[in-house]
Amino acid sequence: MLVARSAQALATPGRKVCLAIGFFDGVHLGHQQIIRQAEEDARQHDATSVVVTFDRHPASVVDPDRAPALIQTTEHRLRTLKTLGPDAVLLLPFDTPLREQSGEQFIRQLHQALGGLQSICIGADFHFGYQRSGNVSLLRELGRQLGFQVHGIAGVALEGRTISSTRIREAIRSGELETAGQMLGRSYSISSRVIRGDQLGHQLRFPTANLEVAGLALPPDGVYMAQAEVEGRRHHAVVNIGNRPTITPKASDTRLEAHLLDFDGNLYGRELEVIFVERLREERRFASRDELQQQIERDVAEARHRFG
Repeated sequence: MLVARSAQALATPGRKVCLAIGFFDGVHLGHQQIIRQAEEDARQHDATSVVVTFDRHPASVVDPDRAPALIQTTEHRLRTLKTLGPDAVLLLPFDTPLREQSGEQFIRQLHQALGGLQSICIGADFHFGYQRSGNVSLLRELGRQLGFQVHGIAGVALEGRTISSTRIREAIRSGELETAGQMLGRSYSISSRVIRGDQLGHQLRFPTANLEVAGLALPPDGVYMAQAEVEGRRHHAVVNIGNRPTITPKASDTRLEAHLLDFDGNLYGRELEVIFVERLREERRFASRDELQQQIERDVAEARHRFG
């Protein structure tokens, strides 16, 4: 799958393009329907299927105080999109110039840069462009003028409610990870870069990989069983989410630390995906580091037992 950062890099003279447009945070079941419609259009018309998305959430530029925590990092989102099989992803920088484009300007520029559009697929309630001026109605008018089809895809429901990124974030924060996974169409996971910590895990004889999680929606603080995937290989893991009250009782920043069972290697700077399996217990403060270490030993033993 090609990832391009400008429409001109995707121009295919003599071959039209089928677009799926959206931010697609989480790439949930509703998003997948939109993307698969674009791919089906491309197959029927011998066209190129392209997912158009953005390098940051539009709200982070339009209204930063209301920007949501994200389900996925950009790299995680791109990897998930790749599994769906589009020919390319157009990852546009959402900056001030793009923010100030009207919905009509945005589509006309894509049409010109890509050398013609066969179809555009969006969610039925999706809005884009300056002051949310772009929608299904606008696309249909432009489609009549420029000669492309439009699909406004209805949402997918779970238990009588439409699946959305907002609803998934709520499920993650409340610890309903199985429900989040049902809406995503796969097990819920966090994937990010491993950063350097304070080496406390080594001191406690349980070295951990610290993930960069700033800006991500996180499950409730606690200790979890998980699968940790790095470079295509999976390892059983015990994960702690929280601010480590025994060590740093006044800290306010939340950390995600993963101890990979039976793993010995350097993970710094590498991408690590944590696929959540089950919550073992809440995070709590212990009277000493020795008590904390003893509890970690029990957590690891319990995880090994449950993993079988």
